[in-house]
Amino acid sequence: MMRKLLGLTTALTLGFAATDAMAQMVTKTSPHSVDVTIERLAAAVEGAGAAVIARVDHAASAASADMELRPTTTLIFGNPKIGTPAMIENQTAGLDLPLRVLAYADGEGVVHVVYHDPAALAEDHGLTPDAEYLTMMTGALGKLTDKAIAED
Repeated sequence: MMRKLLGLTTALTLGFAATDAMAQMVTKTSPHSVDVTIERLAAAVEGAGAAVIARVDHAASAASADMELRPTTTLIFGNPKIGTPAMIENQTAGLDLPLRVLAYADGEGVVHVVYHDPAALAEDHGLTPDAEYLTMMTGALGKLTDKAIAED
C-alpha cells in the first residue's frame, strides 16, 4: 500500500513539474521552414543590436551519430546590456543565458518556435519578478520571434 502511494505521489509530482515547465514555454507556429525561420530570427536579432552566439543544428548532430531527427535548430543569442543585470542579481542566471529559441518541424511538417518565458528566470534563480531586464527580455523575445514567423 505504501509503495503504491509513493508511486502515485511521484507520478503526480512529475506530472505537475512537467505541466509547470510547459506553462513556462512560449510556442508559436511558423509558416517557414526551420532553416528559413532561424535565418529570419538571426537577422532580427542582429538587426536589434544583439549578437548571435551559436546555432545548434540538432538534426545534423543526430545524423553524425547515425540517427534521424526532424529539422530541429536552436539559436542562442543575447545582449549583455539586458542579460548582465540578471547575472549581477544572481550569477546562476548565467545557466539560462544567453537566450535560446528552438525551431523544429513536427511529424506533420508544421514548424514550431519555442522559448522559455523570461519570468521563469525569476522563479528559477530568485530574481526580482518585476525587474526591468525581465520585461525587456520578454518584449525582445516576443518581437524577435514575431519577425521570424511573419508572413511578409
